[in-house]
Amino acid sequence: MAAQGAAARFAGVPLLENDPNSRQDTLRLASLDTDRFLVQSPYTEQEHLLDLETLDHETALFSKALRLLRPIRDDYATATYSNSFNWGEVLDEAKRLCRESGEAFGEKSFYIVAFRSQVKPSADSAYLGDLDKAAHAEAVASGGFLRYWFGKPDSHGRNLATCIWRSRGDALAGARGPAHRKAGMAGREMYAFWKIDQHRLVIRENVDDWKITPM
Repeated sequence: MAAQGAAARFAGVPLLENDPNSRQDTLRLASLDTDRFLVQSPYTEQEHLLDLETLDHETALFSKALRLLRPIRDDYATATYSNSFNWGEVLDEAKRLCRESGEAFGEKSFYIVAFRSQVKPSADSAYLGDLDKAAHAEAVASGGFLRYWFGKPDSHGRNLATCIWRSRGDALAGARGPAHRKAGMAGREMYAFWKIDQHRLVIRENVDDWKITPM
């Protein structure tokens, strides 16, 4: 089992709609310094936010651009990873932010984990969602966790979740906590299938070019 992917391993459970805590979470978010704290996942409580002051210039800028990340096809659960998201739009935004900042952008690489899964019909989605949320907060606290996205299971229960990290080392550190161990144990019982893909994103100087390659 690839430990590198553990931070995204048992993710991919949609949030419950009409969450009664959503208004309270919105009020908390409004009281934060939005120039410093970035919403990087579907979870908006403070412990789930990315602190931009912990990142260097290039990584903070890229993290802001990652807010635009979204799937561009319905079959993302099974499609090629690099063709499943609007990476061109994200990197165009990074280039725009680079110009706007007036600072140079040095060449940088980032670590990406894609978790492909098929949930069992008998799985407790609410419980999986609670585990996912706890593991996410744990990973954010560890540092270097830039973006988290998950989709909705298709008609066969197949889904995709993805994490973008500052580095592979950050991903490994973020997956060592008790919340991830608990999620891992539950996932073995609730998933009929899971697979971890690893990718490397290289962004060239001043965001003049970029490339995603499997690892």
